[in-house]
Amino acid sequence: MAATNCSPSLDVLVRGPEGFSLWNGPPFCNGQPSIKVETVACSNAKFSDDGSRLMVTKSGSIVSIYDCGTTKEIRSFEVPNILAAALSPRGTYLQTFQKALTPQEKNVVLWSIETGDPVYQQFQKNMTKTTWPSIRFSSDESVACRMATNEIQFFNGGDFSKGITNRLRVPGVAAVELSKEPGSHVAVYVPESKGVPASVQIYPCVKDLQSQPLARRSFFRSSSVQMNWNSGSTGLLILVQSDVDKTNQSYYGESKLNYLTTDGSHEGLVPLRKEGPVHDVQWSCTGSEFAVVYGVMPAKATVFDKKCNPLLELGTGPYNTIRWNPKGRFLCLAGFGNLPGDMAFWDYAEKKQLATTKAEWSVTSEWSPDGRYFMTATTAPRLQIDNGIKIFLYNGSLYFKKMFEKLYQVEWKPASPDRFGEIAELIKSVDSLKVIETKPQGQGSKSSQASTKTTSSNPPAQKAAGAYRPPHAKQAALAQAELFGESQAEGLSKNALRNKKEK
Repeated sequence: MAATNCSPSLDVLVRGPEGFSLWNGPPFCNGQPSIKVETVACSNAKFSDDGSRLMVTKSGSIVSIYDCGTTKEIRSFEVPNILAAALSPRGTYLQTFQKALTPQEKNVVLWSIETGDPVYQQFQKNMTKTTWPSIRFSSDESVACRMATNEIQFFNGGDFSKGITNRLRVPGVAAVELSKEPGSHVAVYVPESKGVPASVQIYPCVKDLQSQPLARRSFFRSSSVQMNWNSGSTGLLILVQSDVDKTNQSYYGESKLNYLTTDGSHEGLVPLRKEGPVHDVQWSCTGSEFAVVYGVMPAKATVFDKKCNPLLELGTGPYNTIRWNPKGRFLCLAGFGNLPGDMAFWDYAEKKQLATTKAEWSVTSEWSPDGRYFMTATTAPRLQIDNGIKIFLYNGSLYFKKMFEKLYQVEWKPASPDRFGEIAELIKSVDSLKVIETKPQGQGSKSSQASTKTTSSNPPAQKAAGAYRPPHAKQAALAQAELFGESQAEGLSKNALRNKKEK
């Protein structure tokens, strides 16, 4: 789809203890986000992949569906004993999982949002992160499949009344990943059993071509796998993880990154140049490059082409997260979770680093659909204090910050990057953007009641107030600084520096 002259607006979903609200995203008028949808009480909220529908779980086993174009509720489902719910990529179907009282009860139900009627029902004993959603769809919803015992069942995504259209027998299958764009292939994982190595196999979705796998990769010592298809459905990255590291180099086990292509041109390990775990991996929007963060701290980051040749080294540091913007132009390399929150912004087209900054205590992070803004958030229950949102420009400068007494969820509303203008247009006008910082007015105040502070578009970095450290913890801080490759003097008081010199 060609980019339109009038780009759609960005929307941000924010959920706290009172429920969710929808903000008009940046650029903000008068430095503050306006409210597009006032607070709606709920326990969960999730967009469809294309951003056309919003699923909201309310109290009393009620799941409501909103049309994101009109922001109106269009359908409500009452599902007793509901444990999980998911929207199909285009928001055509709602899939629910209920607690089953008997094996005869079909507790996985696929509902038509247009009619409100169930179109498919199936029993599933339990639900895990690997097996949910039970029914997987391609991005255009034309292909759907489900993992069953020793087989993969295929459906016509546009007409479930036809039932199962095809069965692919795969003895011992434990995980499945359907390619999204297009839905042409399916990857299956079979764990290790009785001395036979584990394997990942790729099959076409067309029934007549499924007699043999197109590609296969076998390996020992695999407790779990993560399978990531590229755009175009030509390449599959397989992150294999084991609970025990035979080399005793890591308490968290070991991980290996494998790469398979559907045409059989490549099958093997990605040649990583540093020993240690694979922290994160992500394909670019083109499907021709992928970025990997790997190795013992300080970790290394590299961009590879689809033949596993290194294209760009992004340096080393305390990093465990990589985020490629939807336009494929910029990269954010970051260290979140139990790391200090360092971020490095890269211009991939120019092969240069733009800036470094920090977003301490971040739990979630993602680029906006137009590729212009990078948002981080500190949320509960992972962290019960310092909850808030930070939005950075593509060049790493802070654009907006807001603190909350309690924050559960923050998400951009999905939209196709093709609907937005090119990044070059942003670079010409980015200097006019301002930084806004808002904080709650004391304990117990609502997040919407906040003071406003406006500064320049690229403010000097400010050191965040740290927690109290007892005297015996200073040596631990020094050891941590050495571990992450930071300056040993960073974060020490003047007295500590003086004592260090005396010693």
